[in-house]
Amino acid sequence: MDSFSHSPSGSPSKVSAQDLQNQLKSQLAMEYAQQFLETVRGKCFEKCITKPGSSLSGSESSCISRCVDRYIEATGIISKALFSGQK
Repeated sequence: MDSFSHSPSGSPSKVSAQDLQNQLKSQLAMEYAQQFLETVRGKCFEKCITKPGSSLSGSESSCISRCVDRYIEATGIISKALFSGQK
């Protein structure tokens, strides 16, 4: 049973187009956030962690912080460029 065609009681219900669109936007945002975190974690770990262990050295911690900041900044610039063309 999917959440789009049945109410919790099991009887068919009408889902408005707006509700469906909002649910889709929410799911896409969650997926984007997960992918973003996985990408940042993978790229920054690969770049910054030279000797994996139980804790980070000061230089590893600084490197990760800078890496994440740069990745967030770059993503913001790309997003602005993409979405500014849609107006």
